[in-house]
Amino acid sequence: MVPLDKLAQITQRFEFLEARLNAPATPAEIAALSREYSELRPVVAEIAAYRQSLDDLAEAEGWLADPEMKGLAEEELPRLRARIPEMEQALRVALLPKDADDARPAILEIRPGTGGEEAALFAGDLLRMYQKYAEAQGWRFELMELAETDLGGIKEAVARIEGEGVFARLKYESGVHRVQRVPETEAGGRIHTSAATVAVLPEAAAIDIDIPAADIRIDTMRASGAGGQHVNTTDSAVRITHLPTGIVVTSSMKSQHQNREIAMNVLRARLYEAERERLAGERAADRRAQVGSGDRSERIRTYNFPQGRMTDHRINLTLYALGQIMNGDLAEVIDALIAHDQAAKLAEMEG
Repeated sequence: MVPLDKLAQITQRFEFLEARLNAPATPAEIAALSREYSELRPVVAEIAAYRQSLDDLAEAEGWLADPEMKGLAEEELPRLRARIPEMEQALRVALLPKDADDARPAILEIRPGTGGEEAALFAGDLLRMYQKYAEAQGWRFELMELAETDLGGIKEAVARIEGEGVFARLKYESGVHRVQRVPETEAGGRIHTSAATVAVLPEAAAIDIDIPAADIRIDTMRASGAGGQHVNTTDSAVRITHLPTGIVVTSSMKSQHQNREIAMNVLRARLYEAERERLAGERAADRRAQVGSGDRSERIRTYNFPQGRMTDHRINLTLYALGQIMNGDLAEVIDALIAHDQAAKLAEMEG
């Protein structure tokens, strides 16, 4: 049972935010208020539905004393009573602490792992899968870096994805994705196993991560050769090295000025994620209850083409719908990962 006084406090806070958003305020204040308002809106909707269910139940129980209404009450009460636990569960999920980064845009990075050219081709398939999923969600998908192989695979892809709930839904995708299939280059028809690494990072604003100029080295390069990808042959590519950590970021998609901005954006995201991982490591016991660790060395999923199946190893979910999944239909697996994560967090809170 969720305490009603706590629900009242949340509703009052929501009403206060609503009033403040209609009053004069600075852009920074509006941004902060809007963020909290957006986070509370689904919670307040669940509270309203829960309270309505309680009112409906109380009303039906009152009918029992009326001979004319007793039959209707006895018919309605089992349904109304069964609904209350469902509403309480939905409310508990809505009240779970939010990941502060869930509302941020995401930086998606894909690189081939073991498996040579077949791994590079699979990395390309994953990039298209995520692009189609993003389009279906109504998100904006912007390619920031793409290095291709001669056979159409990719050596590296970096994209920025913006829209509602981007990081909240894509954050479970970080890790090693394994593929089992017969490569087009394989004459003998043997099944090969290869892999690609996916990293999904919350985009960090300049205000989150301050990078002193003395901490970076910026080099300009000529973008050419295999995988010269959408660039001319001027010195437009930019490579930024973060000296304290050794992190290297390149961008060769647009003008030199845009490439510098893009590379800094990716560097901030990587440094921000490194700090997130450090804090998560300090909460290692809590981390074990969640879906995976976000560790990019962890094998999270297998795509088996001969059997037409996808298996997510973290939650033991197998779906025989590989064609649809590779075409961007990821809703079922992502929904299952979110539900599993929520259940683990609820168990941890109530245990």
